Amino acid sequence: MNANSSETSQVYLYDTTLRDGAQQEGISLSVEDKLKIARLLDKLGFHFIEGGWPGANPKDAQFFESLKLDPLQSARVVAFCSTRRPGLNAAEERMFDPILLSGAQWITLFGKSWDLQVIEGLQTTLQENLAMIEDSIAFLTQQDRHVIYDAEHWFDGYKSNPVYALKTIDTAIAAGAEWVVLCDTNGGTLPHEMAAIVTDVRQHIQTLQSAHPSIRLGIHTHNDSGMAVANSVIAVQHGVEMVQGTVNGYGERCGNANLCTVIPNLQIKLGYACLESAQLTELTPASRLVSEIVNLAPNEHAPFVGASAFAHKGGIHVSAVQRNPLTYEHIDPTALGNKRRIVVSEQSGISNVLEKANHFGFWLEKTDPASRQILQQLKQLESEGYQFEAAEASFELLIREALNQRPIFFELKGFDIYCRGQQKSSSDLLSSSATATVKVAVKDQEMLTAAEGNGPISALDAALRKALVGFYPVIADFQLTDYKVRILDGRGGTSAKTRVLVESSNGRERWATVGVSANIIEASYQAVAQGIEYGLLQYRSQLHNDLALSCSLSPSYAR
Repeated sequence: MNANSSETSQVYLYDTTLRDGAQQEGISLSVEDKLKIARLLDKLGFHFIEGGWPGANPKDAQFFESLKLDPLQSARVVAFCSTRRPGLNAAEERMFDPILLSGAQWITLFGKSWDLQVIEGLQTTLQENLAMIEDSIAFLTQQDRHVIYDAEHWFDGYKSNPVYALKTIDTAIAAGAEWVVLCDTNGGTLPHEMAAIVTDVRQHIQTLQSAHPSIRLGIHTHNDSGMAVANSVIAVQHGVEMVQGTVNGYGERCGNANLCTVIPNLQIKLGYACLESAQLTELTPASRLVSEIVNLAPNEHAPFVGASAFAHKGGIHVSAVQRNPLTYEHIDPTALGNKRRIVVSEQSGISNVLEKANHFGFWLEKTDPASRQILQQLKQLESEGYQFEAAEASFELLIREALNQRPIFFELKGFDIYCRGQQKSSSDLLSSSATATVKVAVKDQEMLTAAEGNGPISALDAALRKALVGFYPVIADFQLTDYKVRILDGRGGTSAKTRVLVESSNGRERWATVGVSANIIEASYQAVAQGIEYGLLQYRSQLHNDLALSCSLSPSYAR
């Protein structure tokens, strides 16, 4: 453990998304979900993957059974459990039976470091807690298992009673633990405390290394003070060799250390070895895939891997980045599998428009009349309430319209909505349903179609899809994944303009469209229809029907 020496220092990554991360409100992982994430992280190069607590629930036991049949390629799979209960012998502790049956060769055992937790939580004596640590670790090592000891509530315990806290890790080391992990379980430790306490512990352990030369230190931080990433990085700088955390920082309360932030800071900024360079470029896709698996929207503003992490909006910023990315980017986004994004809004200059057009596949120059036309139309529409930075699919359609590059897949001819509400008594909630009738034209053929939904927007979406799916079967794969409404001027009351943002997906990609109107249903219909139109645009090369090619392409702009 050489503190402050990072040139060739290896930092071992320990992921606990499947256990600690799954304790976040709103996350529930199936066995298949857990296996997908484990195999993803294994491929990414993580060193330890904690699968859960066998015996605590059937899913965790099934996870370990599945890995017996189809093991991971390189990561060490870890089972999690606590020390034995007070007053028992470890050999008699039935809690260890499913742990051993799991087949995991690595076991993370957590024990109490804080005298308050021992007395109030376990309701036992300080001496019995030491016996529980020693007996449990010794028993598991006798079963040929490798033990990682998680010193729970370490920092609170050390601040309360440093002599006793150190006795707990001395006991774990003497019993055969290969790693001692210092846990900031309540997440209240500040960086200056982290640096001082880790330094004290490292110096203390160095006095034991003649008898236990292979013992190593790890860190496990929570984010209750917003310091989990900073504390993890500081701990490594002061001699810790393992960082425990989760993908995207998922976890109980305020979450765990976000490994998607910790890894780039350690590897790119400080020179520690975490992942291979090729694996590091997969960090952004991995972050987003895990968010899909846990069914939570990605944090667009997450450092390093967020969609907005390298997004530029102001015209001066965009112009400078185009000359030299270092002007407004602290690292190359491609090193992490991310990319630069130019955001368009009322603050945009011509540089934003040119960069965005280039991104969509069109070459434009400042001197092109279309460039100024697009910029003026953008600013006009944004002044009316449109927001294109959050609806890039709508902005691409706007560009295509200006360049005569927007295929006419269908034309909206009108719609009608009928809503029904039912309330059996004054104490019941009002339940409602809706029927939408839409009229659309596909080339020269008009369709009048009706569909029901649990609300007017659901019914409109269903009716429009029903009318078009016979012409464009790929629409069956489209789905609405998000729907946001904002009243633009609350002082206007019920006549105020409304902006609707709709996110659509085909199961592989997501895109967002926007509609604005004083009528919320009309704004929604605009956004929904554009979402279907943009989805069809992605399949245009596969649509061999001339319905999809009813506009001429202008070769002066097409790439």
